[in-house]
Amino acid sequence: MKTTTTKKKPIRRHRTHDEATVESFRRDPKFAAAYLNAVLEEGNRSELMTALRYVTNAFGGVPSIAEKTGLNSTTLYRTLSANGNPELKSFMEIMKAVGMRILVEPLRTVRR
Repeated sequence: MKTTTTKKKPIRRHRTHDEATVESFRRDPKFAAAYLNAVLEEGNRSELMTALRYVTNAFGGVPSIAEKTGLNSTTLYRTLSANGNPELKSFMEIMKAVGMRILVEPLRTVRR
């Protein structure tokens, strides 16, 4: 008599909010860009650093981004902390390394 074995589905562990956010950014870079834009418009520095940390993790992680930007990994971890305060140059390098850029637009139409 021939016996068959059934394949068990792997047990899916629960993901944290941070893990789910990073995964969704990885799958959809446009969503990640929209999230960053919303935080830039409405958030504070701490929220921006959290958002930038999520994006960094989604697109390679700190070691990879540090290598691409030429920044020290330890410094980059510190920069991306809630209390981080990156220089504009570092911020722009991080954005470039994750495949994004910052654009400037007027808040309202200027009359002449």
